[in-house]
Amino acid sequence: MSEQSGEAEPRRGGAEAEAAGPEPRPANGAKAKRPLWTIILALLLGALALWGASRMVWFAEFRDEGVRGTVLYTEPGEQRATALVPLALLALAGVAGAVATGGWLRRALGIVLVLAGAAGVWNGVDGIKFGGFAPGLPGTEIVLGHLIAVLGGILVALGGLAAIKWAGAARKLGARYAAPGAKAARKDPDTELWEALSEGDDPTDPPDPRR
Repeated sequence: MSEQSGEAEPRRGGAEAEAAGPEPRPANGAKAKRPLWTIILALLLGALALWGASRMVWFAEFRDEGVRGTVLYTEPGEQRATALVPLALLALAGVAGAVATGGWLRRALGIVLVLAGAAGVWNGVDGIKFGGFAPGLPGTEIVLGHLIAVLGGILVALGGLAAIKWAGAARKLGARYAAPGAKAARKDPDTELWEALSEGDDPTDPPDPRR
């Protein structure tokens, strides 16, 4: 008898577990949010790199200005490559778009970001040279500014590719946890009242503490 009762208990527990159903799992857990954070981080770093490159010296030369003598003339990246700042702003807008959209809209946004990244890379490599600077010119800063622009373009393009790849997998930021399957529909209070009356129960009675 003891063995039979010992065997019956785990079976009863298993039946209760089956009746209770599977535990609800978060619909957008850490793994689901990870692709979205990857997109956001790539776009933010890309925008920062493009903006930083626009503030650096991209062109420098010595000019003879008569009475003033020979002066160092410089032009920043935003003047030599006017697309850098708009591309950085586009990458920032892409962050908001990636957070708010999903599906084919996020794929379309990803394509735009890939093209923007390619434009950033092109602006970085256009006119770059790694030597031949006259003494006294900020050659290192000029080269570094171009390379940072290239890096920013690559990051923006990677963010766009990630948005295309994970258009459906990366959940929207702020999505709430939900149990798998459809949400249980809530009954109208009036409907519940009439159902209780039809079954012979008085909904105004206090609950029986013995139940």
